[in-house]
Amino acid sequence: MEPVAEGKDGQVVRVSGPLVEIEGVERLSMLELMTLGPQRIAAETVAIAGTKATLQAYEYTGGLKVGDVAAATGAELSSLMGPGLLGQVFDGLMRPLSSAPMWLTPARSQSTADPVVLAREWTFVPTAVPGTNVSAGDVLGTVPESGSVVHRVLVPAGVYGVLSWVAPEGKVRVLDPIAVVADHVVSLAERVPIRRARPFLARHTAAVPLHTGQRVLDLVFPLARGAAATVPGGFGTGKTMMLQQVAKWSDADVIVYVGCGERGNEMADVLDGLSQLEDARTGDRLIDRTVIIANTSNMPMMAREASIFTGITVAEYYRDMGYDVVVIADSTSRWAEALREFANRNGDLPAEEGYPANLSSELASFYERAGRVTTLGGQSASVTVIGAVSPPGGDMSEPVTTDSQRFVRSLWMLDRDLAYSRHYPAVSWTGSFARDAEELGNWHAANGQPGWAIRRARTVALLAASDRLAELAEIIGRSSLPGHEQVLLLGGRLLRDGVLMQNALSNNDGYCSLEKGAALLDLVFDVVDACQRLVERGVAVASIEEADFGPVLRAREEFGPSDDASVRARSAEVLAALEALQ
Repeated sequence: MEPVAEGKDGQVVRVSGPLVEIEGVERLSMLELMTLGPQRIAAETVAIAGTKATLQAYEYTGGLKVGDVAAATGAELSSLMGPGLLGQVFDGLMRPLSSAPMWLTPARSQSTADPVVLAREWTFVPTAVPGTNVSAGDVLGTVPESGSVVHRVLVPAGVYGVLSWVAPEGKVRVLDPIAVVADHVVSLAERVPIRRARPFLARHTAAVPLHTGQRVLDLVFPLARGAAATVPGGFGTGKTMMLQQVAKWSDADVIVYVGCGERGNEMADVLDGLSQLEDARTGDRLIDRTVIIANTSNMPMMAREASIFTGITVAEYYRDMGYDVVVIADSTSRWAEALREFANRNGDLPAEEGYPANLSSELASFYERAGRVTTLGGQSASVTVIGAVSPPGGDMSEPVTTDSQRFVRSLWMLDRDLAYSRHYPAVSWTGSFARDAEELGNWHAANGQPGWAIRRARTVALLAASDRLAELAEIIGRSSLPGHEQVLLLGGRLLRDGVLMQNALSNNDGYCSLEKGAALLDLVFDVVDACQRLVERGVAVASIEEADFGPVLRAREEFGPSDDASVRARSAEVLAALEALQ
């Protein structure tokens, strides 16, 4: 971030927390990065009025005073993207935390990359042949040892022509040239502006499911690859644990976990959990295909705002290599709070609950970067975005929650009553939705799961009927209901406790395959149908309820994550026991 032009330096005229006003800088551009004071604090230009400008600082501004030098860099806020991202932890400005000192200071802003990163050598294996025509997105070579997924070195966007030279196989550093395309020198790594979406050829409209391993999501509220979901939930509803489960078990190639304003101990739990888990697909550690961006609550506030866009830029970088990426942002509420504080310091007219009037457009600029696309290299890849919302006091009508719902395809609303009754994941089946459920049902029908849509429809209907009858039973008494309605109440309980509930700490139940999930649903439906037949034959409901339904409830934890055969065998045993009732 060294100044690139003389005569563009100005001086600081006002400091209010992360808001800094400067004057005396000519030819300044919006979003241009500045360095402030003797510590060269990084700050981004957000408003310009003549030779005066307003900046948002990405470091603690203590000690910065009126009259300090404001130096232009001529560049936007960018991150160095290259091999070595997977398995690492970065701050909101994409600076490595593993090699950082114990106490983070503004002096870290003096370089855009860590010296350790710049000095490390990687093995580059060329795959392109000199003399051929290449264009943006074509693969020039690979870096095999950069993680559990192969790092592909691509021709940058906007570059095309004859490949006149490519480096031979050997050790190179991230900024060393590895190819020359039409007089353009390509390095192993590139600097990428985080505010701009990376280009692609086309966006796909057909829905393909993202499997998360969580039954309530995969079976009832599914999410398509390249779509966006939001997870609103108050304190104690299991939001962070649920997102961690999605990070651990979803079938994406790369996970980008953004800890935006959350507590440091939660990020430590994420790092510890991913470090200990084995990736079933590669046999390596799960963290070897994960990038963690940690900008916790005690880190600079406006770096929290940038961390969201840093995370989505990392995801697009791997998407362009042809990978399916999931971005988990925990939480967008803390990001919105940073926007609110800066807007209030700037004197902007506040909107609902003090948030800036452009909150909706800011949320849209984040969620709209999700998508399943054809990359510049012609591959099909995706970025799926899952954003958590932490509404104050669990108020689901607050602006961040309501505005987020406008831009997502799935809403996984967490219910406090379910969480307090120890039902996890506490996804409300009355407040949640999945807009792509019908199209995903068609995909399942064409890919070996023809009964997926029917099971989902019956699940939703049974839950709705059970909730309605439970409210009625509180008024007139359960025994006053007809027998077939009492069976529906029983079926709702079996469905909630035997299928939708999931134990994240269980080896058998922490992850569930689609086949096992379908078998568990069929088990519950078969039991409900058998009980209805008993009622029609005149068997008393009291006798039915005295039957042992423990085998139904225990099936999810007694059998392995993909052991659907044992679940179906259990169904035959339970049905035989029910048929013996008189």
